[in-house]
Amino acid sequence: MSENWKEFTDETIDALMEDGSDPDAEYTIEHHFYHQDFAQLEKLAVEVFKLGFEVTDAEEVEFEDGGSAWVFDAIREQSLDGDTITADAIKLEALAKKFGVEYDGWGTYFEGDDEDDDFEEDEKH
Repeated sequence: MSENWKEFTDETIDALMEDGSDPDAEYTIEHHFYHQDFAQLEKLAVEVFKLGFEVTDAEEVEFEDGGSAWVFDAIREQSLDGDTITADAIKLEALAKKFGVEYDGWGTYFEGDDEDDDFEEDEKH
């Protein structure tokens, strides 16, 4: 699994740089999680918070098929260091699996002169 996250992270960072994003900026890295059971998701959120991530309030989302799930993001402000982001993705995916919660990848936003250009990547595993 770690090779997939490394490849995904490298491709995402390359795409940001090709689009002109600032390589020296601090980026908001958001790791996404979801589960149908709020209590189960909350247990994971507590553990992720203990790791030093900011944790957003869980929200319920509805899917096109009529199903729903609870979601939250684990956020960290950091540079676009691929090794660190990949290590976080691997660690958070393993922790989510331990709690029976789905890890839905990570994303970030374009950082540069044109603040209207948002760039977010997610990958479902």
